[in-house]
Amino acid sequence: MKVAILTGASGGIGRAVAQRLIKDGYFVIAQYNTDKEGIESIKKGLNDSEKDYLYAVKADLSSIKSIDDMMDGVLKSFPHVDVLVNNAGVGLYKLIDQTTEKEWDKLFDINVKSAYYITNKVLSGMVEKKHGKIVNVSSMWGMVGASMEVAYSASKAALIGYTKALAKELAPSGINVNCVCPGVIDTPMNARFSQSDMQELVEQTPLGRIGRPNDVAQLVSFLCSEQSDFITGQVVACDGGFSL
Repeated sequence: MKVAILTGASGGIGRAVAQRLIKDGYFVIAQYNTDKEGIESIKKGLNDSEKDYLYAVKADLSSIKSIDDMMDGVLKSFPHVDVLVNNAGVGLYKLIDQTTEKEWDKLFDINVKSAYYITNKVLSGMVEKKHGKIVNVSSMWGMVGASMEVAYSASKAALIGYTKALAKELAPSGINVNCVCPGVIDTPMNARFSQSDMQELVEQTPLGRIGRPNDVAQLVSFLCSEQSDFITGQVVACDGGFSL
């Protein structure tokens, strides 16, 4: 049985990724923090037999103790993890000179530090088997930066740098590390934008539409598959051409 850990599983992209990985044959350990309803909604896209391949675990990724508690339990049951998708992330839409140190730290704790810490927990099993797939979910704003989202952009840019360096470090052990950078995706995170704002974003997107969670899930699925065995250290935008 192939095992995948997915963080941020209750969000819009996370739900789509969970459903796709289960359909790909993975047993998915789905981390969430407060959105239990989001986890339950994953099951709506699965048939009865597939629902047995979803195991939800609650953890606050801003807390190392909470991550330790989660991972200790997971690794007792699943000593070897085939795939890790570091998808969890929080946003902040705020001027940088009004961004507090606490807000800055929270973004980096969840968007970057949790990825580093959880990855380190699963590495020994991957190195031992000389195989593993790690996919980090950043953002197009980590590639190009966004006004009013300096802290968020910085944290997502850090995840890109982490991906590239980690890919080089783990390549001799047969582990692939790649990064997906979604653009404007139809998820609750973008609910703050007005209809006119969303229309403007559509007009700035060469493909002429907002992304769907499944657009990202399909890319993640590919990077977790054997078809991507010769791909590592790559940062792949899934943004309809927005960042061109």
